[in-house]
Amino acid sequence: MHTARRISVKILILLFTGAILWSCDRQKSTRGYDFIPDMVYSRAYDTYSKNPNFKDSMTMRVPVNGTVPRGFTPFRYTIDSASRKKAGLELVNPFLPTEEVLERGKLIFTTFCIGCHGASGKGDGQLYISGLYPLKPREISGVPTSKLTDGEIFHTITLGFGSMMAHGAQVRTEDRWKLVLYVRELQKEAQLARDTIPGGKTK
Repeated sequence: MHTARRISVKILILLFTGAILWSCDRQKSTRGYDFIPDMVYSRAYDTYSKNPNFKDSMTMRVPVNGTVPRGFTPFRYTIDSASRKKAGLELVNPFLPTEEVLERGKLIFTTFCIGCHGASGKGDGQLYISGLYPLKPREISGVPTSKLTDGEIFHTITLGFGSMMAHGAQVRTEDRWKLVLYVRELQKEAQLARDTIPGGKTK
């Protein structure tokens, strides 16, 4: 019994040693023999290689019509007054002005808007008062802007308006909506200040 076991162990050792020697060759520039060739050499076509399986011989395929990147929301409006008005009628803010949402909106405003529009939205940002930007930015906390719908303000942030550049590429969709709600807060504060006369009395 012990003899048979010893023979079995010797055979296993010989097989293991043979496998090691068989998997190596004398050329240092190669990895030796491939144990599983199907995994080493892919049968798939490379991205930019010719492919006989398609009429155009292209391996990389064009996305299906209507395909959008994950997390991307299509914005099918153009930069003109009619489209801006249409966006104002069709687009609805999906967020409510909760404390968390307004905090995020304030962060976005501080990052992208305060330099031109100022901390209170009066158009007195550092870029303007320092003379670096010659055109006075719009007073977004004023009455005219407060009469715009959320969709119109969202459209303005996304595509720009007048001398204001588009921010759709810099600010994510959900953050633009939160920014709209923070602008609404600035408008409320500005309206409260307008309704209050010197001495603390209100009209």
